[in-house]
Amino acid sequence: MSKKVKDFGIEKTLKNLGIKDENKGTSTGGKYFASGTTIESYSPVDGNLIAKVKTSGASDYDKVLEAAQNAFKEFRLIPAPKRGEIVRQLGQKLRQYKNDLGKLVSYEMGKSLQEGLGEVQEMIDICDFAVGVSRQLHGYTMHSERPGHRMYEQYHPLGVVGIITAFNFPVAVWSWNTALAWICGNVTIWKPSEKTPLCAIACQNIMNEVLKENNLPEGISSVLVADHEIGQKLVDDKRVALISFTGSTRVGRMVSANVAQRFGKSILELGGNNAIIITQDADINMSIIGAVFGAVGTAGQRCTSTRRLIIHESVYDEVKNRLVKAYGQLKIGNPLDESNHVGPLIDTDAVNMYQEAIKKGKKEGAKFIVEGEVLKGKGYESGCYVKPCIAEVKNSYEIVQHETFAPILYLIKYKTLEEAIAIQNDVPQGLSSAIMTQNLREAELFLSHAGSDCGIANVNIGTSGAEIGGAFGGEKETGGGRESGSDVWKYYMRRQTNTINYTTNLPLAQGIKFDL
Repeated sequence: MSKKVKDFGIEKTLKNLGIKDENKGTSTGGKYFASGTTIESYSPVDGNLIAKVKTSGASDYDKVLEAAQNAFKEFRLIPAPKRGEIVRQLGQKLRQYKNDLGKLVSYEMGKSLQEGLGEVQEMIDICDFAVGVSRQLHGYTMHSERPGHRMYEQYHPLGVVGIITAFNFPVAVWSWNTALAWICGNVTIWKPSEKTPLCAIACQNIMNEVLKENNLPEGISSVLVADHEIGQKLVDDKRVALISFTGSTRVGRMVSANVAQRFGKSILELGGNNAIIITQDADINMSIIGAVFGAVGTAGQRCTSTRRLIIHESVYDEVKNRLVKAYGQLKIGNPLDESNHVGPLIDTDAVNMYQEAIKKGKKEGAKFIVEGEVLKGKGYESGCYVKPCIAEVKNSYEIVQHETFAPILYLIKYKTLEEAIAIQNDVPQGLSSAIMTQNLREAELFLSHAGSDCGIANVNIGTSGAEIGGAFGGEKETGGGRESGSDVWKYYMRRQTNTINYTTNLPLAQGIKFDL
């Protein structure tokens, strides 16, 4: 490891999390093996190599599936509240490792240390939520039309759940799925992003401690650090009952089609193109805070990042001028330094997409009031740091209709709230949305059937982030999936209707007579 890595205190963090210079990227809860190629994880913070990972090969995949299937046969028989106890223990472990895991998330992915710690807190919160749900996996009872009969519904575990996650939330999304899948009696196989493999290995190492301390079988929790071909095998495998996929709309379409073709189940969390409507009755101070954090947090690499501001014409100039001033005060640099507001993009490919989006925007007529650029010089040696930018646009511009995973904010002017809502909804994506207003009528219209068409609609908070307990997900090209709250545990189970006849007669449906 380089001297710079040691200076950030990462060497101790990696040691605490069981990360070595050379790691095996496949684990089934105690056994570590890998027969694939070696990938190297570089930090976008400084461009330094963190560690190497030997990836999973085809033979490793088969071992993982076999271990998962065997574990399911045992794990499903454990009472749900006791499965909840296992999840509770994972939450306790995450509290123990919160600082180390949060720092690793920040260093390997590039988000601020506060956001890295916040992501681990989300993991803790979903564990707490799932523990409560483990005692509430209830179905309905209903009256039968036949005398002496009782009808009810119950839920059973699906089996093997495959989880494919993106780089931007390298640990939280796994936990959203895993905590609920486990309390439902399923076993999980995690295929993380190849851009953040060490975060996944660290989480598996933590979970392995829980499995060992409870003498549970390997295969309840497995990780496959692998390329897209192994991910494709997971998607196509009939032995995998549910695929939870987080990623681009383009790949999500293929995942959805392939899983549906084999009659599997899928949870899709795809792209977002999120807007905040700022009305003439908005609290401008709150609006600026929500807009700036939503646009530049995680360097614009959240699916809930604020991409568009739809601003009433009467306050447009004030909001624009204050945004320009706020952007001029942003500090961009090492995300482990808590005085910085914006860290790097994940890699140079993301930087290239940022630059290309700016070019396309200008070609279409976008007027940049805060210019974007790739930052160079001391502290920016990784080549992944960019300047957040702002452009005045029309919603119809092609580049505005697409999600760019970078800190580019588009400003759009409107006259009536109905027009603003129409603009808000006039994109292919439907994840998160918000309105800033102190007018009750405006807020209620935004939340009504005639309002936002997104899966998340907020009043007087921004688009970015989500709270454990509420179902997270969106409509249209966002995929329709839901995770991390409400009754989404039902996604991870199969529903069964039961009828019990406690008489000595057998009445047939529809009054049919069949005497022997």
